[in-house]
Amino acid sequence: MIVFPNPRHRTSLYRPARTVLAVASVVALAGCSTLPSNTAPQVLRSFAPQQEAVPVVGPQPDQEPDLLLRDFYRASAIPSGDYAAARAFLTDDATQSWDPRGSVLLVDAIDLNSASAAAEADTEERAFAVRGNVIGSLEDGGAYRAENGAYEATVKMKMVDGQWRISDLPAGVVIERNELRNQYQPESLYFFDRDQRSLISDRRWVFSGSDALDSQLITLLMQGPSATLAPAVTTLTGNDAAFAGIEDGAYRFTGLSGLDEEERVHFAAELVWTLSNAGVAGPYKVIADGAALVPGMDEMTTDDFAEYNPRAAATEASNLYALNGGNVLSVTGTIATPVGGLMGRSGRLESAEISTEGTVAAVTQLGDGKSQLLMGDLDGTPQRSVEADTISRPSFENSGEAAWAVVDGKRVSRFVQSSATGRIVETEVDTSALDDIDGEISVLRLSTSGARVALIIGGKIYTGVTVREDGGAHRIANVTEIASELRGMALSLDWQPDGSLVVGTSSPDTPVWRVEQDGSAVSTLPSGNITAPVVSVAATQTTIFATDAHATLQVSAEDSTSAFWREVPGLQGMRSAPIVAK
Repeated sequence: MIVFPNPRHRTSLYRPARTVLAVASVVALAGCSTLPSNTAPQVLRSFAPQQEAVPVVGPQPDQEPDLLLRDFYRASAIPSGDYAAARAFLTDDATQSWDPRGSVLLVDAIDLNSASAAAEADTEERAFAVRGNVIGSLEDGGAYRAENGAYEATVKMKMVDGQWRISDLPAGVVIERNELRNQYQPESLYFFDRDQRSLISDRRWVFSGSDALDSQLITLLMQGPSATLAPAVTTLTGNDAAFAGIEDGAYRFTGLSGLDEEERVHFAAELVWTLSNAGVAGPYKVIADGAALVPGMDEMTTDDFAEYNPRAAATEASNLYALNGGNVLSVTGTIATPVGGLMGRSGRLESAEISTEGTVAAVTQLGDGKSQLLMGDLDGTPQRSVEADTISRPSFENSGEAAWAVVDGKRVSRFVQSSATGRIVETEVDTSALDDIDGEISVLRLSTSGARVALIIGGKIYTGVTVREDGGAHRIANVTEIASELRGMALSLDWQPDGSLVVGTSSPDTPVWRVEQDGSAVSTLPSGNITAPVVSVAATQTTIFATDAHATLQVSAEDSTSAFWREVPGLQGMRSAPIVAK
């Protein structure tokens, strides 16, 4: 079983984008603030006696040096046996000196060129310049982090017994994007939010060549959440807690005696949903410190923790609404009708968000060119709140009791309707994590769980986590740019129930995109009959909605063979902004 220990400093050259790239064969890694500092490696293993097979991969007889080097980088994606497959391409001395520990750097493709004409003519030694555009890294525990920069290193080779072998190379592992998909699989760990009401997914990449998936996931679960997600979730287990392996079909743990009954139930829910959603079949027998983890539950299934199902929102039917002509319409079947109250007859609404509980937060135009936020019952008379030059479309937290919006392109505020007075209370969200990002915030969307936030700032896409401090204040933390391919083109986005993003752009060739939760992949959605700009998007478990230059369209979210969009029934001929109740 392999995961990713904290990185050691690389001796190849990797700098973030827009910096000057100095060519060198072995240089200290500089300017890369995303890689953690040097720490002792952590090797995670199943505690049950299991043998991990090392794939049979190695150099071919009489292989040309450039082809052998390419195969080395492919083999570097196989971490089994301390990268035994990759070490087969090295000389004996290089095998002893090469240190693959650290984060795994991902590039879009590896480009090889001879380092010099003299090297090309040498029959015993060669040197190659290795280059690639950095797209991300796999951090401690297999968490993906999107990055944007350039990689360059020099790799030396020599003849050994008539065969080319790598004699000198930088520390660390570099693999191509395709090899991530070929050798690793994304799985989700689950941790409770700060309120311990819902489970939040923590996407990890685990090596697919191991048979002990359950042991891998449990070991990672015991390590705790990724550094990016940690501020938004609760860690139930202490430093003394450990996974002791599998014995007689039971998962055994130690160091959990300090958990109270509720904490035991919550840890069991994290464990069961992590295993179940990874395809590890139940029921699950869990022993903690010699006794059942949860008293009275010798075996557990997902039915025992159904109220914590992290995918429940994805399976629930979502009501569809639309904003058309400044009014909110309810779309049922093939009919769209105005909702009751002010929201259905205002004629001045700019944007709206509706919760599954029937609460609405909307932005309305005022006569003086300003905008104002409204909040209240969908069919009732809303309360008025802040006025500003611009207010972004609001986004509800998972409880539906509080909405976030961007005021005048910079200030992020949280709005709650007082149960005592009915008035809307505004508190400012700490956005100091955005201080170094240029541009105005045009879009802010909270995830279904409320633990994550996605933003469009200056046409670029960023994600972060939301943190509720002990005193009740909120802040945005751990902000990272993702989907750099869409820079300058992103116009709209929203979270899909599976945790990915759907993004509308100004790109005439590919107007709508899907971006994975961790930014590890960006893919186009059908583009045959949709016309940029796509100014509004929304999604349910089954359907993706988009407003293009002409109409409101939909496409199946489940059928990957769908090539065309069609107009939303009930909204034909009505260019509207889709709203999915959340």
